[in-house]
Amino acid sequence: MLITTSRNPSDKTRSFSRSLSNILPSRYINRGKMSIRDVFLKAHKLGLENIILVSQIKGNPSRITFYNDKGESVLSLDITVALEKSGRRIEKDDLTIRCEVDDLGEKLSSILKIPEDKGGPNSNIIWIKKGKKGYEAIIEFYDRDGHHKSPKIYVKNWKFHKNEISLK
Repeated sequence: MLITTSRNPSDKTRSFSRSLSNILPSRYINRGKMSIRDVFLKAHKLGLENIILVSQIKGNPSRITFYNDKGESVLSLDITVALEKSGRRIEKDDLTIRCEVDDLGEKLSSILKIPEDKGGPNSNIIWIKKGKKGYEAIIEFYDRDGHHKSPKIYVKNWKFHKNEISLK
């Protein structure tokens, strides 16, 4: 998976995108002047199938859009984020998804190609919790020792797109 931003990203949006690439099995690239078509060509050249595009409003990350290898958007999350310094990285090879929100965990598991958590010990977890105070969900990341890792993603809402079936 390739992670990139909308054009002319703020430092916060760039930092958030890099944080995601440190946690997810993915690679971050600076978009620069590349068109979205060029981003897909770059992903193909690097052997990466799917793309995450982080958009911003007023310099803050505001949306994550997931695209499949055909260039079709399959899921978009309207978000706000909290970034913290968190020390160690999560081991991407041993990552699972735990979800308290209907449908979202299953879809993200499919898109990111990360298995759902079975409650076993010693795994790094993407934990999708029920939201509070106007948020539908909160996505947090934990290492195998149970330490919270940055970023924390507050999901206002999400939309599955009709062409989500075309995921590999």
